[in-house]
Amino acid sequence: MAITIKSDRDIEKMKTAGHVVSVCHQRVEAAIAPGVTTGELDAIVVDTIKEFGGLASFLGYNGFPSSICASVNEEIVHGFPGPRKLQTGDIIAVDIGAIIDGWHGDSAWTYGVGEISLAAQQLLRDTEESLYLGVAQARAGNRLGAIGHAIEQFAAPRGYGIVKGYGGHGIGRRMHEDPHVPNFGSANYGPVLRKGMTFAIEPMLNIGTERTRTLSDDWTVVTADGSLSAHFEFTIAITDDEPLVLTPRLASVVH
Repeated sequence: MAITIKSDRDIEKMKTAGHVVSVCHQRVEAAIAPGVTTGELDAIVVDTIKEFGGLASFLGYNGFPSSICASVNEEIVHGFPGPRKLQTGDIIAVDIGAIIDGWHGDSAWTYGVGEISLAAQQLLRDTEESLYLGVAQARAGNRLGAIGHAIEQFAAPRGYGIVKGYGGHGIGRRMHEDPHVPNFGSANYGPVLRKGMTFAIEPMLNIGTERTRTLSDDWTVVTADGSLSAHFEFTIAITDDEPLVLTPRLASVVH
């Protein structure tokens, strides 16, 4: 497994791509409301990436038809945006990737639509927490498996199904680089992390089973039992100290 090591200058360029992704999320979050279509959210991202002179990482990737993945309720990842109107009580995972000057940024966040159930609120809080716990292990000297181990140690005792067929990945000049970053496993697994490695860390937790199935569009992955799923993701860089989040959350826009 060859893991690309980035220079400080490379990481600065990835920070620029990451900032564009963060702005996209800030604007999408402000727009999410009952009655808004997932296609309208996609249009916001198209316009924002164009404003910054970039390209959407997902559009055309292995034939994917849109600039965002919009995955609602039981949809885990890779949902198509379109005419579907969001309803009060829905949750929606929005995954956004942008390319600026040849470098990728990638981040997903799951949002509630209006008032959501207590179970959905807890799912979102816990999946977000698992992301931060995984990121905290992305330190030089740790092994890659420490990331997924931290996520699993938090999520499994709480009864969540941890999606195992999908996970994080290396990222840089390509959206998907080596290595795969699982959300479970041994802390002693995998290569030793070194300064300059860059990853997308992205836990996906289900209220029910960990089992999944893919819909007839050959893209949208859903929970096998129809239970709710949440997906949170940051692009990060390994440093000599704390991990550096390249797609940080920005302050919410007031409606």
